[in-house]
Amino acid sequence: MELTKMSDMTKLHQAVAAGDYKVVKRILKKGLCDPNYKDVDWNDRTPLHWAAIKGHMKVMQLLIEYGARSCLVTDVGWTPAHFAAESGHLNVLRALHALHTAIDAPDFFGDTPKRIAQIYGQKACVAFLEQAEPECRDHRRTASQRGLLLDERDEDWDAKKREMELSLPSSNQNTDKKKKKSRGLARLSNTTERRV
Repeated sequence: MELTKMSDMTKLHQAVAAGDYKVVKRILKKGLCDPNYKDVDWNDRTPLHWAAIKGHMKVMQLLIEYGARSCLVTDVGWTPAHFAAESGHLNVLRALHALHTAIDAPDFFGDTPKRIAQIYGQKACVAFLEQAEPECRDHRRTASQRGLLLDERDEDWDAKKREMELSLPSSNQNTDKKKKKSRGLARLSNTTERRV
């Protein structure tokens, strides 16, 4: 990626976070920016994540017009819906739901946007998500039955999640270590008994 493009990408994230609609539109119109660019310095957040965090509806709609994907996630699996739920931006959640975004997607730790809203005391968001989650599942089921493809997979995240899972100690490894330790203690006690 060229330096000017990288600079524009950073400008895009900043303009979205500031809610500067005119600057966001100008940057996107240049055609040099991918509205799905993940900023590694900000935990793989896309411009759409920033719009959801800040509740900038007009900017969010503009990003979607230019191809922003609502299924992309951060380094821990947060979607724009997670950020909207955390910040209490019910209007953002409604817009994402209207787009058939998977607003029930769990992050790496298993937390859905509804759970995040519960943690942060966003009662209106919780109430909305309790109604919207079953609708979201129904839409996926209907789409699957009709053979329709949905844009709800972040390919980068799938690979990163698998890598993270492999780096965690598994319960089998812990069980194996306990078995070896107990065998070692048994051998030690048997040797001590023989010496006596």
